Amino acid sequence: MHEERWLLPAGIEEVLPAEAQVMEGLRRELLDLYRRWGYELVIPPFIDYLDSLLTGTGHDLDLQTFKLTDQLTGRLLGVRADMTPQVARIDAHHLRRESPTRLCYLGTVLHTRSDGFAGTRSPMQLGAEIYGHSGVASDAEILRLVVLTLRRAGIEGAYLDLGHVGIFRGLARQAGLTQIQEQALFEVLQRKAIPELSDLMAEFGVGGAPGRMLLGLAELNGDDVLELARRVLAEAEPAVLAALDHLERLAAELRRWLPEVPVHFDLAELRGYHYKTGMVFAAFAPGWGMEIARGGRYDDIGRVFGRARPAVGFSTDLKGLIRLGSGLAERYAESGAVLAPWSADPGLQAEVDRLRAGGLRVVADLPGALGTSGAGLGCTQALVERDGRWVLVPA
Repeated sequence: MHEERWLLPAGIEEVLPAEAQVMEGLRRELLDLYRRWGYELVIPPFIDYLDSLLTGTGHDLDLQTFKLTDQLTGRLLGVRADMTPQVARIDAHHLRRESPTRLCYLGTVLHTRSDGFAGTRSPMQLGAEIYGHSGVASDAEILRLVVLTLRRAGIEGAYLDLGHVGIFRGLARQAGLTQIQEQALFEVLQRKAIPELSDLMAEFGVGGAPGRMLLGLAELNGDDVLELARRVLAEAEPAVLAALDHLERLAAELRRWLPEVPVHFDLAELRGYHYKTGMVFAAFAPGWGMEIARGGRYDDIGRVFGRARPAVGFSTDLKGLIRLGSGLAERYAESGAVLAPWSADPGLQAEVDRLRAGGLRVVADLPGALGTSGAGLGCTQALVERDGRWVLVPA
C-alpha cells in the first residue's frame, strides 16, 4: 500500500515550482492592482461555523461544503466553499463603517465536488466587493475590475453576460405564483425549455399578460435585447421596469468605460437567484464554454450579521485564470540565480547580502551535496574570489 501514498484525492493537486512561481506572481500583481483601486485585503478563516458559511450565498453551497464537528463546542463546522459570506460578516460586524467599503480577498476554498472551470476541488478564490453603495456606478466599477483582472491574467477578448434577478422575481409575483411554483418555473426557465414552460404555466393557471411575459422572457437574450424587452414586458409591474431601467443605465456606463468589451444580455439567466437581489453577471473567454468569473448584487447578505448594506462583487479562481491565460510563464519566469561558495567569509557574506537585497537569488553551494553544479541549481552566475574581492562570473 505504501507505493500509493503519493496519490492525492481526486480534484486536489499540488502546485510545483514553475506553476507556483506564476501563481505567486499573478497573486501579487492582482492584489496590488486592487489595493491601488482602494480595496483593502481581508483574510477570513479557512474553517468556520457552518451556519455562518451557509448565509446568503452559502445556502446554494450546502452540498459543496465539507462538514465536521467541533470537538470543543460540539457545534457543526464547515470548511469554506465560498468566502463571500465571511467577507460580508467582516463588513457588517467588524468594520461597521458608514461610508462605502471596498474589500478584496484571495485564498483556498474546498469543494466536495469539482464544478469550476479549472476542474479542481480546491480553487484559489479571488474576489472583490463594494459595500454601502447601491448605484449603477459601483456595479460598473466591479465589472471594470473584472475585465482588468482577466487582462492582467493574459485573457484577451473576454465578454460579459448580464441579467437582473428582479425581472423574473417581479413577473412571478405579478403572476401570483406560490414559492413552489416559482421554483418549478425557475428550473425550467434555466433550460430554456419553452414548450415545458408553457405546459407548466397552463398547469398553474397562469395566463393573460403575466403568462405572455414569462414565456417571452425565455427568448430575451442578445446584445441589443433591452429595447425588445421594453415591448415584451410593457405590462410588467414597476419593479420589473425599474430592473430594466437599471440594466439600461449600466449598459450606458459600460459603453463609456469599456467600449471595446462585448456585452450580452440574457434576462432569463438567473445565476444565484436565491440570494442575489439585482444585477447578475458572468464573464466568458472566447472558445471556452464555462464562465471564468461571476458576481452581482446581493444587498441582503449582511442582514444575518446584524447589518444589511448594499453589496456588489465578483469572484474567480486564480488557478483557472492561470490555466486560460497566455504569456504568464514568460512574464513571471525566474531569472538565473547566483551560486555562492559555502563560506562565512565576511566579504563574501556582504556581497551575498547586497545581491539578495537587489532582488537576485543567491544559492549556497552546500558541501558534499551530490550533483551540485551551477546549472543543476538553476544558477547562471557564480561568486568567485579574485584579488581579494568577490566578483560575479558565468557559472
